[in-house]
Amino acid sequence: MRRTLTFLAFALPLAAGCSSGSVVPVSGRVTMNGQPLANVHVSFQPIASGSDHNPGGGSYAFTDADGRFTLRMVEGETPGAVVGKHRVEITPRNTDDDADRRGKGAATGVPERYNRNSELTFEVKRGGTDKADFPLTSP
Repeated sequence: MRRTLTFLAFALPLAAGCSSGSVVPVSGRVTMNGQPLANVHVSFQPIASGSDHNPGGGSYAFTDADGRFTLRMVEGETPGAVVGKHRVEITPRNTDDDADRRGKGAATGVPERYNRNSELTFEVKRGGTDKADFPLTSP
């Protein structure tokens, strides 16, 4: 029993440290061709690197009428995002057509290259940021 308690005393903090990083405040603005992009879903998913195979949970937000957003963790709704590099998806919100949710011909005009096939990334640094801005363009 004593050996088990000793093991847990050392293993649990290590396991907790592997599954999530520091969470910091992140906000920004999404524009399309220079105009605010309202009512879209912004998703940040941490990218694993090196020996860190579980960099932490994802974050999300919805833009307001001015295209501004503030991220919240998916698990627990804590404000912010984990420190590190993230893959970013920007997708239409509340559309009736499944094709629109994938970004094809969506009323919001979000090209597919910014959502399911997104190559957008953002580095969340310690201390957070209010400059997570995405100036998108469409053809």
